[in-house]
Parts: sequence; structure tokens; C-alpha cells
Amino acid sequence: MKPILIMALAEIQESIRNRWIVASILLLLVLATSLTLLGSTPVGITKASLLSVTMVSLTSLSIYLIPLIALMLSFDSIVGESERGTLLLLLTYPIRRWQIIVGKFFGHLSILTIAILLGYGIVALYFVFEDIGNTQEWLDYVLMMASSLLLGGVFIALGYLVSVIVQQRATATGISLALWLFIVVFYDLILLGLLLADKAHVIQSKLLAILILFNPADVYRLFNLTGSETAALVSGMSGMTQADLLAPATLLITLTLWILIPLTLSIYIFNKREV
Repeated sequence: MKPILIMALAEIQESIRNRWIVASILLLLVLATSLTLLGSTPVGITKASLLSVTMVSLTSLSIYLIPLIALMLSFDSIVGESERGTLLLLLTYPIRRWQIIVGKFFGHLSILTIAILLGYGIVALYFVFEDIGNTQEWLDYVLMMASSLLLGGVFIALGYLVSVIVQQRATATGISLALWLFIVVFYDLILLGLLLADKAHVIQSKLLAILILFNPADVYRLFNLTGSETAALVSGMSGMTQADLLAPATLLITLTLWILIPLTLSIYIFNKREV
């Protein structure tokens, strides 16, 4: 346990010294605050408060920014150490390879926790002072923050997987950027194109649900935008709640598996890798 804690603290210190990561965290804070202050209380049949509307907006922000911050934290964790020559030195200490990965993971997850608490916690304080939101809306908001951390954990784990496979930091940078673009942007565009081209209705609701589960960003989006009736009405995604495979519990389990599987693969490949 001690080696894992030491690795985690080392990663936290290194991440705090990284200007790009600090800038990304500040950007998350600025954008989250801007979305809140520029919003207005909706009117109409939904009767949703500003807190619900802001939560939906922050969910969309998280889908783009949280994965990017997570990949910036993790993409060169192993390959960067290898290029700098510090990985060999690290392996001379009484620490196992799996402890290096797990320690780095908890260190990077701690940085992401700080970013989410700063960005979304300040927004929450604003709503507390304005006395906005009921119990259900606050529960949805807390779940949004927690699931945002899970989403970040997914991309941290994916970043490690990239980092243990490639041999050069520049390659890890390119693959990580391509991975972010594919999952966050292109996957939904491809899925939409398939649905539009599916004149024979081959893609039924169950197959569509399975395809959605293969994208952690979509899983996160559905968990937050269909988890409650208010959020579903505000986001216009109330129809998606009818699929059994897209129930909140299933989505939460899927996000957790998206963390565990890449992290386990990273440990396995790192154990087999010659340094």
C-alpha cells in the first residue's frame, strides 16, 4: 500500500507543476461558471429550475473537457518515463509494476477530483447561496459530479493503455488525440450515419443500446440526461429511458467496466514489456 501512496503523491506533485494541466483545470472552472451565470431559468411545461438546466449544460461540457484533461494526465505516464530514462530507475526500487500503474491512477484521479470539485463545486455554492433546487435536483447534480469522475477515470485508464503499448511519446500524443476525437466526436456521427442509412431497420432498439454502451462518453451522457424525469425532459432524451439495457444501474456498471478493463490490460502489458 505504501508504494502505491508514494507513486500517487509523486504524480500529484508532477501534475500540479504541469502548466497545461493547470490551465485545463482553470478552463473547466471558467467554462462551468460561465454556463451558470449566462443561463436563465426556463419557462414552459418542464418547469425545471436553473440547477437542472445547468446540470445538463455541465454534462455536455464534461463530455468534451474531462476526457481531454484525463488523457493529458495519463498519455505519457509510462512512455514518458521510459524516454526520460526514469522508468529504469523507478524499477530498481522495491515496487511492483502493477503498483506503479495503480499508484499513478490514484494520483491522476486525485487531480481530476480537485478539478471537478473546483469547477462544479463553486457552481454548487452559487446555487446554495441563491437557494435554488430541490432534493432530487441536488441528487442529480451530485451524481453528475461523481459520474464525471468515473468518465475521467475511463480516459485515464485508456491513456495508460496507450502509454504501455507505444514506444515514443509523440506517438502516444497522436493516438490519444485520435482516441479523444473518435470517442467524443466521430463515434456518434458514424452511429447517426448508420441509422440514417438503415432503410431496412436492421438496427433495432436493443442493438442501438449495445452500440451506445460501446462508447463511454455516450454512457456518461445517458446516465446524466436520462437518470431523472426532470433531466430527461430538459435534455429532450426521455425516450431513451425505455430501453432496459440503458437503465441507470447498467450505465453505471458499464462505466466502471470501462475503467477496470483498460486498467487491467495496461497492467498485463506493462508486466510483459521489456524496458
